[in-house]
Amino acid sequence: MNTTSPEVAETPKSNGKRRQRLIAVSVLLALLLIAYGVWWEIYARHFEDTDDAYVAGNVVQVTPQVSGTVVAIHADDTELVEAGKPLVDLDHSDAKVALDQAEAQLAQTVREVRTLFVNNGALNAAVTQRVADVAKARDDLARRQELSGTGAVAKEDLEHARTALIAAESALQAARDQLTSNQALTDGTTVAQHPNVQRAAAQVQAAYLALSRNTLLAPITGYIAKRSVQVGQRVAPGTPLLSVVPLNALWVDANFKEVQVAKMRIGQPVELYSDVYGSSIKYHGKVAGLSAGTGAAFALLPTQNASGNWIKVVQRIPVRITLDPKDLEAHPLRVGLSMQVEVDVAKSEGTSLTSTVAPREQPAYQTAVFEDAGSQAAARVAPIIANNLNSTAATSKH
Repeated sequence: MNTTSPEVAETPKSNGKRRQRLIAVSVLLALLLIAYGVWWEIYARHFEDTDDAYVAGNVVQVTPQVSGTVVAIHADDTELVEAGKPLVDLDHSDAKVALDQAEAQLAQTVREVRTLFVNNGALNAAVTQRVADVAKARDDLARRQELSGTGAVAKEDLEHARTALIAAESALQAARDQLTSNQALTDGTTVAQHPNVQRAAAQVQAAYLALSRNTLLAPITGYIAKRSVQVGQRVAPGTPLLSVVPLNALWVDANFKEVQVAKMRIGQPVELYSDVYGSSIKYHGKVAGLSAGTGAAFALLPTQNASGNWIKVVQRIPVRITLDPKDLEAHPLRVGLSMQVEVDVAKSEGTSLTSTVAPREQPAYQTAVFEDAGSQAAARVAPIIANNLNSTAATSKH
């Protein structure tokens, strides 16, 4: 009679199934490891990623060039402003008075210089008259000298004639000196180009610029941020009043570990994801350059590694990444937003340092808002000169 229990009889069969499961799991793990190795070799090892990345952009401060009291604010935070539009008005009363004074001084100077040119003619006539007086005195002296031998002319009259000639010659020399002095102030120039007129004109232009600077214009198109100015506030030159942020020219500063940047090159493609829109929205960009130092090296308080309790910390290098303008237009970003960055380092051509062989032909950033101020100031001068200058004096040269 067989007394073996059913549990004992089924043990070899259970062990066999368990062994098969272990083998299957082992094979599956091996396949997964092989697949991961292939994936790493073919794809993953050619990418470097980080989530220590943030959107950056130009934050353009608006500061006054002259002192004054704020009387009007034309834009507030979050509002869009166009380049050249007024942002803040300062009280311009004092500047307007200074401009009026400068314009009056210019008009007076033009009239004074006109007098110099007119005096040249009068002084020329005076010299001509003095030359005639000298000739007359010389003839009178010669005639008396001829008669003095006959006794017809007294010795006293002869001395008077000599004295008259000397006086006439002295008057002629004084007239010539006065003409020369006046000509030195007018030679080689016109009334409009005279140094005195040009100096007064420069003062008018400076006063006009000071007046125009009482209205602060938006240097670029962008959104208002960080407004701190208030109506009635007294501001000094250089005081930050508000900022303008152009959201169409943003970039990303990605901080990669120092072990990740060995294969990074300028121009490599980059894929980015924003925490705002999630993984469904992909941004495209390119590596624009690597910082000249680590973040710790340029910190306000750099790390001191010469201490005895030194601990090695992996450093991070900021990498600037430019964004596709089309992606920014479709999905706007804001300065300071977090980004997930993945750089394709498969292509190793190029350099990790910006080339210095070809300098920029155009400025990296510029504004044309203030270009017209100088021409407007110059245009202010011309009518004042014309109104105080006749055509003859304007073209006369001596």
